[in-house]
Amino acid sequence: MRKLSLKELGRPDIAAFKALPKAPVALVLDNVRSALNVGSAFRTADAFALEQLFLCGITATPPHREILKTAIGATDSVRWAYEKDTAALVRRLRSEGYLVLAVEQAEGRTWLQDIRVSPGQKYALVFGNEVEGVSEAVMEEVDGCIEVPQFGTKHSLNIAVCIGIVVWEFFRQWKY
Repeated sequence: MRKLSLKELGRPDIAAFKALPKAPVALVLDNVRSALNVGSAFRTADAFALEQLFLCGITATPPHREILKTAIGATDSVRWAYEKDTAALVRRLRSEGYLVLAVEQAEGRTWLQDIRVSPGQKYALVFGNEVEGVSEAVMEEVDGCIEVPQFGTKHSLNIAVCIGIVVWEFFRQWKY
């Protein structure tokens, strides 16, 4: 077995990437404290050609050193915006036709493996603060909640890992 070279991977340049069809998924980061996690969200959004990324509240924005370190250039390819008020953003996204789903441990949640992505539906996935999770104000505004099953002793996943798991499931259903 031989590893592929970067050239053999055939990745698009930034201009070509921006012209590609995007998965109808927006990521919403609700007061995420770690700029390294933010950079990882950018990189995941690039890897799966997501529509956009919203950085809300205290979430760091580019050009932050730690974001740039983990994003490795994805801040240039992924469309993003800063929004001060996450709950107001969620209301706006709902009015624009997005189905807004928090990724959280909550009553009435749907297990990730039970989610069915509907063709033509746009999704906004809200990921919360590393300590407090998605804020109560935002939880009151979302259309539903997804939970990633866990079986160990810790109560949560690292947000960057969680984003990767959830986005892969949405992308897999959208693309394949």
